[in-house]
Amino acid sequence: MRSKEHVPFAVAAAACLVGLSACTLNPATGERQLTLMSEAQEAAMGRQAEPQVLASFGEYPGRDWQTYVNDLGQTLAASSERPHLAWAFHVLDDPLVNAFAYPGGYIYVTRGILSHFNSEAELASVLGHEIGHVTARHSVEQMSQQQLAQLGLGVAAAVSEDFRPYAGYAAAGLQILFLKFSRDDERQSDDLGLRYMTRAGYDPDEMPNVFRTFDRMQIASGRQIPDWQSTHPNPADRVGRIESQIVRLPAELRNGKVGRDEYLRRLDGMTFGDNPRAGYAVGNTFYHPDMAFRMTFPEGWKIVNQRQAAGAVSPNEDALVVLTLARESTPDAAAQAFFKPENIQPGGRWHDSFYSFNATAADGSPIRGVVGFIKHHDAVFQLIAYSGGEVFDRYGNTMRRSLTSFGELRDRRYLDVQPARVEIVELPRAMNFAEFLRSYPSTVEAPLLAIINQVDENDTLERGRLMKRIVGGELPDR
Repeated sequence: MRSKEHVPFAVAAAACLVGLSACTLNPATGERQLTLMSEAQEAAMGRQAEPQVLASFGEYPGRDWQTYVNDLGQTLAASSERPHLAWAFHVLDDPLVNAFAYPGGYIYVTRGILSHFNSEAELASVLGHEIGHVTARHSVEQMSQQQLAQLGLGVAAAVSEDFRPYAGYAAAGLQILFLKFSRDDERQSDDLGLRYMTRAGYDPDEMPNVFRTFDRMQIASGRQIPDWQSTHPNPADRVGRIESQIVRLPAELRNGKVGRDEYLRRLDGMTFGDNPRAGYAVGNTFYHPDMAFRMTFPEGWKIVNQRQAAGAVSPNEDALVVLTLARESTPDAAAQAFFKPENIQPGGRWHDSFYSFNATAADGSPIRGVVGFIKHHDAVFQLIAYSGGEVFDRYGNTMRRSLTSFGELRDRRYLDVQPARVEIVELPRAMNFAEFLRSYPSTVEAPLLAIINQVDENDTLERGRLMKRIVGGELPDR
């Protein structure tokens, strides 16, 4: 069993109680591993989560990208130690630079991370890394440790009077402890990703380019995290570590496929950044072009837009206004469903389809609010505003004005906005980066454009080079 420095004594004791049969030899890592979950259970977990993930993020529209990424992923997975899994690869319609794996072979990459790659080999390295999490069964091992941790805590609480009062706090801490993959897991997945991309014939030198891009993004964001505070190893450290492995590879694995130009041409037209068609804010007014509505949130509140909800939180974070789609087909049915739970009591009709209510939170604290249900085109919207009972009077009128501001969006300036997109240009002559910006203006700042093209701002760019520019995406003024 692979050593885990953070596994407490109670977990080790519980493992002894369970027995050595829970430790299996992992074919990908060659290490003994704690697994309390069968492969069928692992596959079922990923399969059941798949529709929830797709509903939360949405798939990137168009089958070309879905087919392309799935085909590439299947090729890589076929060379892994678990080719028999029902592997599935999805592109999510999300601007964040992200990729993640669920148990059983369910891999997700965002359009945000795809737009930052500059070759097919870079994509292969990230898909290989995520495949590595599955073949190494990192999630299964993590959940097995969590189950044993709970068992170990129960044993300790039963046998130790001194420990019993703190068992609840320890359990909460363990939930945080096992929330993310460890740095060892991430390094191991890097190693496996390198293995799978070279087995599939890709140039391993493209893998460090991905880490360099992540490093530049981290520095540009101003949120650089020391490697000892992050579950992922520091990107700069990952570069040196992987490069040291690449130089030891056999010569026949060092000159694989890159696929730079083919990949970049495929990127042409991809949505970049937030898609305003799915909602955007100008000042404190929220516009949703695809659903043709507008709503004004309280001045100074922080607006948050997610795929299944939009809302605003007060500066003190003690009040919320939230807009969601109701499941019911009529406002009356939605209202009946809202008031069905026993902990929500109606306080009478306030205005048209709006009702006052009182509720009790899980911790027993009182909540006061207003909720409304409005039919708009073919959908029923739930509009709710609430806060703790003791502060509701402070926000009540402000929140009510926000709820009643919901209405039809007719102004073409706000209806006709389009997302920013990647446009690929072939340089007709050699030029420096500043000349490129002047000749091919973008709607994003120069530092970001340099990062997504993997160039420095003082570089000279050769004739014929394919470069990304970002066009469109402008929002109207107030």
